[in-house]
Amino acid sequence: MNKYSTLEYDHVRIESCCFEADGGIAEYHATLHATRTNSSFVTQLDDLQNACVRLLSCYGKHVRPVFKRYFLSDAANQAPLLAACDKDAIPCAVSIVQQPPLDGSKIALWVYLKPDTKITAFPHGISDEHNGYRHIWTAGRIAAGNDSFRQTESLFQEYTAALKQMQCRLDTDCLRTWLFVQDIDRNYGGVVKARKAFFAQHQLTEQTHYIVSTGIEARHAVPETLVSLDAYAVRGLQPGQLRFLSAPTHLNPAHEYGVTFERGVCVEYGDRRHVFIAGTASINNKGEIVHPDDITGQTLRMLENIEVLLAEAGTSFNHVVQMIVYLRDLSDYRVVNALFEARFPALPKVITLAPVCRHAWLVETECIAIRQQHHPQFRAL
Repeated sequence: MNKYSTLEYDHVRIESCCFEADGGIAEYHATLHATRTNSSFVTQLDDLQNACVRLLSCYGKHVRPVFKRYFLSDAANQAPLLAACDKDAIPCAVSIVQQPPLDGSKIALWVYLKPDTKITAFPHGISDEHNGYRHIWTAGRIAAGNDSFRQTESLFQEYTAALKQMQCRLDTDCLRTWLFVQDIDRNYGGVVKARKAFFAQHQLTEQTHYIVSTGIEARHAVPETLVSLDAYAVRGLQPGQLRFLSAPTHLNPAHEYGVTFERGVCVEYGDRRHVFIAGTASINNKGEIVHPDDITGQTLRMLENIEVLLAEAGTSFNHVVQMIVYLRDLSDYRVVNALFEARFPALPKVITLAPVCRHAWLVETECIAIRQQHHPQFRAL
């Protein structure tokens, strides 16, 4: 079951969710928000790191971070300070993106934690092995190239080669990607074209399946970086453990408007169900934007779309353990934050300034859900 809590600790607000299955390992998602918003970046970072230590002490000594994503207000200046300070004794995949938190702070953090298992570090990530599964978290991968097409192409070439070294494949084992695009209104077209062409070469088509993804605005600390990649893959899944989500009453397949990603995926384990929902906006099943120029209407329709996807996976908002909300216009923050706080007061979430891939979409949200299930034909997580 999911247990939610909110803790105020030394100038940090911690929203956390613990999932505990009968007889299986626990999982934890948390978002940390610096509340001393008038202080320096170094002070806010120090507050967050102290709060992380506190969080770990609450969960027990055998729990450790597996994946972290830091949301920064100024990556060029802040990322070097963060990289110098965030050095865990045990390896962790660390993603750093410039997507300013809209609560007025300079830094926020999403962290995924699990009991200590067999961890192996590799460039840009870690793998976590337990019970016959290998969970591969990739963070902050960048590549050379003069434009977004070439950088995206190189990113997928290098990521696919890295998976191959771990006896994995892009088409069968990668479940989730995040593509962070600098100046998305200008550069997203190159990302879309490169990904579509690369996928076609690797048996990822509309007749097979694509990969759940979020393509969203973000800046990297290196100015020449137009596209960067985070990803999650699992080795060891059997046939029948994956089911892709479409919600045809509310959404159309993204390939109908030329974009190659899946709306969501449901992963069945012996003791639980994982659901990953892609970045989802206010859209209907004809690919049309619903409620143009209306932030309240778009937020409500976006949540309705997500709710239908979750229902198709046999879950609901009651099983969601983490959310990231992206806004194009910072002046919409108060409206959106009020809606989310009213409906999801304790759910771990971050609201950032990050324009969506269509300029008329004012808001987009992604989420992860976990529900206890019993599938004796599959191994537990």
